[in-house]
Amino acid sequence: MTGVEEALAATFRTDGGRLMAHLIGALGDFDLAEEAAQEAYAAALTTWRRDGVPDNPRAWLTTTARNRAVDRIRRERKGAEKLRELALIQAEPDRADAFESGIADERLRLLYTCCHPALSLEAQVTLALRTLCGLSTAEIARTFLVAEATMAKRLVRTRQKIKLAGIPYRVPPAHLLPERTDAVLSTIYLLFHQGYADGRAELRLRARELAALTAELMPDHPEAGGLHALLLLLDARAAARAPGGVLVPLDEQDKTLWDFTMIAAGEQALRQVARRGQVGPYQLQAMIAACHVQERIDWARVANLYDRLLVLVPSDTVRLNRAIALSMRDGPDLALLDGIADHPLLPATRADFLRRLGDHEAARAEYEKAIERAPTAADRAYLHRRSAALKGR
Repeated sequence: MTGVEEALAATFRTDGGRLMAHLIGALGDFDLAEEAAQEAYAAALTTWRRDGVPDNPRAWLTTTARNRAVDRIRRERKGAEKLRELALIQAEPDRADAFESGIADERLRLLYTCCHPALSLEAQVTLALRTLCGLSTAEIARTFLVAEATMAKRLVRTRQKIKLAGIPYRVPPAHLLPERTDAVLSTIYLLFHQGYADGRAELRLRARELAALTAELMPDHPEAGGLHALLLLLDARAAARAPGGVLVPLDEQDKTLWDFTMIAAGEQALRQVARRGQVGPYQLQAMIAACHVQERIDWARVANLYDRLLVLVPSDTVRLNRAIALSMRDGPDLALLDGIADHPLLPATRADFLRRLGDHEAARAEYEKAIERAPTAADRAYLHRRSAALKGR
């Protein structure tokens, strides 16, 4: 990768969401905004190679994208409508947004803007992940455990609904923030999850920062603080989770690589929010994560917490994790996996149970299935290692 390509990739990672939000806010058209942004990125490759990377890459891309959108509107539209839309896109962003919403951070304003209650919760989160967080359709599909083609269709339907229903793309005032907070928290959680699965520190950092800002903005929403605590406790173990590109299970991790300052901050955040006595899914997950960073894991407590979480979130992911916790408390039992549907991690879990039960031949067969369905290279490397260790036994 050349220096220009590296600079462009870095700008996309840090400012791609802001660029898209600016264009969508001015145009009110997701498709036109994406086309203008893509043209700006393509122009940057040529111009920056010739003239050098500008001092402010984001400003260069924003100006270029706006100009490309203006050119396209001039070619395709006429009369008063054209003049009105040109005036909108050429105008500077409304500085009153921060005052009216009470959100000082631009990134969080954009996130709340994307989470419009006229859309379903899944549509809000999907749109925010794609538009503001810069995740690809394939990455979002893996997060929601659906096929990429299915997710692509959902995104198209969401954009069509926005256009046909005339849903405004603007920052909500402060009194409307609470109705959007659940979607904001879901987006931040899934953004972190993507960075956690792929080993992308910049995504995890962005998610942690947004979680901290949301917790500060919404002090009366206990789940905001719960999410912040959860992300701190999870990210504290990130360096030990996949060093060298191979997943390392919790019981084998090098604890000297853990960030104990971050662990202390997560535990403190959890204690603060727990005082409210309004325990939700993120707080329960944070409590589980807190158990995982203790010198000796209390698997009975972990299993109990998963029991409580399953009541609030009756998903196969929670059922699978609960089964793992019960196996650590009582020993592996394949019956614990009964009733769990076609979850991507089910073969890997079944393989581990069989390995611990001593049925190595059956375990190797499940490891082969698990390798085919593993979401990341680090997962595949770990499963290959586990399978290889059983050969000859």
